[in-house]
Amino acid sequence: MSLDDRTVAFLLTDGFEDSELTHPWAALTDAGARASLVSPTDVTVVGKNGYEQNVDLPVATADAADFDALVLPGGVVNADDLRMSQDAVRFVREFVDAGKPVGVICHGAWVLVEADAVRGRRMTSYPSLRTDLTNAGAQWVDEQVVVDGPLVSSRTPDDLPAFGEALVEAVGAGGTSRG
Repeated sequence: MSLDDRTVAFLLTDGFEDSELTHPWAALTDAGARASLVSPTDVTVVGKNGYEQNVDLPVATADAADFDALVLPGGVVNADDLRMSQDAVRFVREFVDAGKPVGVICHGAWVLVEADAVRGRRMTSYPSLRTDLTNAGAQWVDEQVVVDGPLVSSRTPDDLPAFGEALVEAVGAGGTSRG
């Protein structure tokens, strides 16, 4: 599947799970998508294992209308910091409200909870988020990857191959809906 006409935002900050950025990024860009790192951090983000990547766009000025899909990597520190950022929560909410594909793995689901974007959704996450997601109205399941409409969720780095495949399919099926 070719994603040559798709642009995908990756929303993260320091403390992300390195492989949860690098693997989905490679899966999507290898399929032809353009990826952009969006963050509350200004210049560079650093993963929990030391991977560094430059920020392309500050989340304060980011608009979901400029993208076809969103990916939320995990990492406890990353996800906890993002859910405290009003700009990050707003950005996520824009994707959800527009019905655009959103991929989330591990602790990344915390920002979806904060954006009130899991109610009525069937999804998975790192097991410790089960109560948070259930309390926010999601039906939590323990599966490698779960696709519920435009939402693609996965549990841990062990699930990255299946997560990457599901993301490529979801972004390809999501069409181009930029404004």
